[in-house]
Amino acid sequence: MLLELTDHRLHQQVVQTRLPFKFGVQVLRRVPMAELEIMVVTSDGRPGIGRASDLLVPKWFEKNPETTPDADSAALAASVEAAVDVANVATRTAGPHPVFDIAEIARLELIGGRDHADADVLVRGFGVAMLERALIDAACRLAGISFDAALRQNLLGFSASRLIPEVKDWTPSDLPAPADTLPVRHTVGMLDPLTIGEIPADERVDDGLPQALEEDVEVYGVDRFKVKIGGDHAANEDRLRAVAAVVSETAGPDAVFTLDGNEQCADLEGLAGLLEDLRRDPVASRMISRLGLIEQPLPRRDTFDESQRAGLARLGRIAPVIIDEADTDRDAFRRAIDLGYEGVSVKACKGVFRAIANRGLLEYRRAEGASGLFQSGEDLTNLGSIPLQQDLCLQAQLGVTDVERNGHHYFRGLAHLPRETALGLTRELPHLYEEDDRGQIRLRIRNGRLRLDGVVNGIGFGGPLGSMASDARDD
Repeated sequence: MLLELTDHRLHQQVVQTRLPFKFGVQVLRRVPMAELEIMVVTSDGRPGIGRASDLLVPKWFEKNPETTPDADSAALAASVEAAVDVANVATRTAGPHPVFDIAEIARLELIGGRDHADADVLVRGFGVAMLERALIDAACRLAGISFDAALRQNLLGFSASRLIPEVKDWTPSDLPAPADTLPVRHTVGMLDPLTIGEIPADERVDDGLPQALEEDVEVYGVDRFKVKIGGDHAANEDRLRAVAAVVSETAGPDAVFTLDGNEQCADLEGLAGLLEDLRRDPVASRMISRLGLIEQPLPRRDTFDESQRAGLARLGRIAPVIIDEADTDRDAFRRAIDLGYEGVSVKACKGVFRAIANRGLLEYRRAEGASGLFQSGEDLTNLGSIPLQQDLCLQAQLGVTDVERNGHHYFRGLAHLPRETALGLTRELPHLYEEDDRGQIRLRIRNGRLRLDGVVNGIGFGGPLGSMASDARDD
């Protein structure tokens, strides 16, 4: 299918958290959410609409302490406008193009040869990824098919080898059918209370939703956890022992854990030593023995430094180490594998096509004997409807074993959507959203899992999507 962009609009509104969240170096209490709507026309004259959306989260894409959170969010919004402008010029000048070609034109124009050493490369990529998702959504809706079908029928013109030549003739049609359920991995933030007793009376949130970790386990039935850590090893030790104790008591002995360093653990040898000690600790030993991965401990600028190889190898003997913020360009995962990393995060906000190409690289290297390589679902604050559903659709397509998901914890369900829109989603996707006894519309998690009926097999990228804009046009 060939598309030409004819118009777009970028809607923004501020979304309040229900709980403060320490996101890297930033504590979030409010954040803008952006929704991109593009209008397209096919080469045979049929008009269509596609949407994509994300929170404009400060201090993750670029962790510059000298900029304000508002300036960071504004830079992300500007990157979306820049990507759309490139696509508009390209398709109006040269005519309709396949979705993948349009996304590649924007990527080459705005990112080019930049890599992890360039501070703003993830910011630039954010806009390209938003454009990419909206284009995919428009093409799928025009064809009346799901994202899975679009990949298998090559509706989007995607070629993994154009991003990563090593994968050669691998195509997404080689992937298994997408999962229709996904386990949720609950994130334990650095400020999050573990028990109800830790919450001061004046900080208790009376909205009927869980606040302490022990409540999350009881209400959602989660038994997979991602624990945020920092550069202070003594603080990490205390926190990990405390989390291990609460999870052991509430979720039982079969719980699974991952650790997220958020680029704050520059001392790999020290971190490895800490975890080796905890492996002998009577409280934390089970946690360490059931550690599935360690995510992005190093600052992104140091991720591929050869001097880190020994520390990385020592850490990797405890649990596989993966990259996240350092996954900034199409060559990043290959360089990571060659240095000793075993995985890469999947986030729709970093790019759908690059995530699929990374899966192709993984499959190619596995065929060559590198059996331990994997992708991991790591995107914290996706909110319903559009960001959540499109990211879930991508995660299911790539067959991740579970997915980090906490937007439902730090934000209040679908409160940011018009009421009628939110109610409509409970009717269209009754296994994903529900109305509680307080009239709040929230994510439906049962036994620690999300059901994806209507998301992975629905028409469009993510199935029926609910817009923040009350005057959103019909698809």
